[in-house]
This record gives sequence, structure tokens and C-alpha cells, in this order.
Amino acid sequence: MNLRAVLGLTAAAAFVATIVVANHLTTRYGFVPVGFGLEATAGTYAAGLALTLRDAVQETLGRVAVVLAIVAGATVSWWVAPAFAVASGVAFLASELCDFAVYTPLRDRTLVGGVIASNLVGAVVDSVLFLGLAFGWGSVAGAWQGQVVGKMWVTLATVGVLVAARAALRARRTPQPA
Repeated sequence: MNLRAVLGLTAAAAFVATIVVANHLTTRYGFVPVGFGLEATAGTYAAGLALTLRDAVQETLGRVAVVLAIVAGATVSWWVAPAFAVASGVAFLASELCDFAVYTPLRDRTLVGGVIASNLVGAVVDSVLFLGLAFGWGSVAGAWQGQVVGKMWVTLATVGVLVAARAALRARRTPQPA
């Protein structure tokens, strides 16, 4: 198995795990502060990581693998947090369609820009749909902003790690003067 496949399968497994963890945390802890006086479901941080991981899965294994991973995550979540599994799966699938429309065309021009833009769009779509389906549409007006803030905190952290990793790889490839 080549390195790309190994990285893709690792990202897919991590992506599925973040979906399950997000639903478990939300079931167990409800809402938590995310800053700026806002609150979000406790699983928001894991869901934020999922947004970047799904870009990694798309990049290494393709779009079909992302959709299969979302279905797998929702299926496993059914055993951990049945109240949120369907809402989570629908929200991730819908936000992934938006991700295809944003990340895919931008990644060739700017990978970091593609990740940030697609995660922002994905965070809004995922948050509104998840809250509406899981807690009722009346909950959306007061909570979606906190969900987006929490997911973007994680996006900024993961983008920082990606940028540092790419810089380190470039530095290793560049011959050092004697």
C-alpha cells in the first residue's frame, strides 16, 4: 500500500472517529462556552476537526470515500448517540456537498485558502442543519453562531499545524549550504 493510501485511510478513520466523538460529547455534556459569550454543543470542537479531516480524505481517497466515511460515522454514532446520529449524518452530507463546491475549485490555487473557505461554509451549513434536526428549528437562531465559532477555532488550529508541517517538509527537501 502506498503512502497516499495509508494517509487517506488514517484520515478516514480519524474522520469517522470525530463524528462519533462529537455526537458522544454532545449527548454527555450538552452545550459549552466557545468564546464571545456564545455557546455550542460540546461536540462542536470534534466536528470542527472533522471538517479539515474530510478535506484530507477527499484529497487522498476521493469524494466517494468521504461520503462513505460520513455514512460510517453516522452508523457508528447510532450505537453511541442515537438521538444525534441521523441529524449528524444529514448535516455532514449536506455540508460536504457545499465543501465539494468550495474546496475542490480552490485547493489548486491555495490549499490553505480552500480549507479555510470550505470549513467556514461547511461549518455554517452543518451547524444550522444539525441544530435544527437535533434540537428543533427554534434552537437554530440562538446557537448556530457559537457552533461556527467553535468549529473555526479548530480550523485555525489545524491550518496552523498544516502550514507548519508543509514548511518543515520543504525545509527537509531544500539542500542546506555547507
